[in-house]
Amino acid sequence: VNVWNQCASRLVGYSTAEVMGHSLVIEFITKDYQASVQSVLDRALEGMETANFEFPLITKDGARIEILLNATTRRNEHGKVIGVVGIGQDITARLTQEREYSKLIDNANAPIFGVDTQGRVNVWNKCARKLVGYALDEVMGQNLVSEFITKEYKDAVSAVLDKALKGQETANFEFPLITKHGVKIEVLLNATARRDEQGNVIGVVGIGQDITGRIAQEREYSKLIDTANAPIFGVDTQGRVNVWNQCARRLVGYNTSEVMGCSLVQEFITEDYQESVQAVLDRALEGVETANFEFPLITKAGARIDILLNATTRRSEHGKVIGVVGIGQDITGRIAQEREYSKLIDSANAPIFGVDTQGRVNIWNQCAMKLVGYSIDEVMGKNLVQEF
Repeated sequence: VNVWNQCASRLVGYSTAEVMGHSLVIEFITKDYQASVQSVLDRALEGMETANFEFPLITKDGARIEILLNATTRRNEHGKVIGVVGIGQDITARLTQEREYSKLIDNANAPIFGVDTQGRVNVWNKCARKLVGYALDEVMGQNLVSEFITKEYKDAVSAVLDKALKGQETANFEFPLITKHGVKIEVLLNATARRDEQGNVIGVVGIGQDITGRIAQEREYSKLIDTANAPIFGVDTQGRVNVWNQCARRLVGYNTSEVMGCSLVQEFITEDYQESVQAVLDRALEGVETANFEFPLITKAGARIDILLNATTRRSEHGKVIGVVGIGQDITGRIAQEREYSKLIDSANAPIFGVDTQGRVNIWNQCAMKLVGYSIDEVMGKNLVQEF
């Protein structure tokens, strides 16, 4: 040692007199780092400088501190190498923080992985190991996309990582991973740029969620909907069709590709019912469900069919409203039968009347009108006993 500034004295605790002339490596470097520090000094003495070399120093009080070192060749006025000067930075606190951060990541109950700027794995926590089955030494340094992503998703996952490396984060990206045992699992990923203390992007950290069970449940749900013996449709928050089951296809005549993404109200509802159907959908999007709503649909062949609808709010796994699902019933036959029944009653050659549970008139046929003299609008809704 032939240079030892005030900051070094304060940091390490040794005064200039205590270190001058002593061997830096033998007396102040921990044994496990002596060879590597000596190598850095030797290279600098050969004119090869070293930047950002991390090594520990032992203070006078026996504490270990972590130093980030830039080692530069020192020359005299003739250009002859006369030694090495090292400019250091105390990174003890930063490394402690990084170790704590690493511990939190490793023990997190979500799969977390990280890659460097080349896409090579450099973070692989316990949950990721349990989920995918690969140990640390099997993944560290391997290319995440090339080695662990299914062929059809390689481009998409690469694009997410590339965006993160440019500072553009991605949330809720779904992709499959192949486990060590060859099982395909579905992962929901948030990908974030990883930066060093200077703010430079040094990689990507991905926090995942295993949604394999949820996806399987959704597929089963979709299968049940598609094979149900009732017409079922769904719309998103903009009223565009995103569910159209087999029964709906048979009933209305349009296949899935002809309706998906189209506005249900504007394209398939008769003009006189568009406003009321839209109101039902709007209420469902606000969480207010509607039961037994009757409205007409126009089939591909141009026929009008009558539907009895239950409209229910559709929500994401977080409870957010994402659309409406409607379970219908074709009541065209029933309506036709009711109209025929009404026609037979109205044209019967006997006076026929009807009342509701409150005794108010709700049927008054032609023969009753002729016999009593009151028209329909004069009796409908009136109490039969009190008024007549």
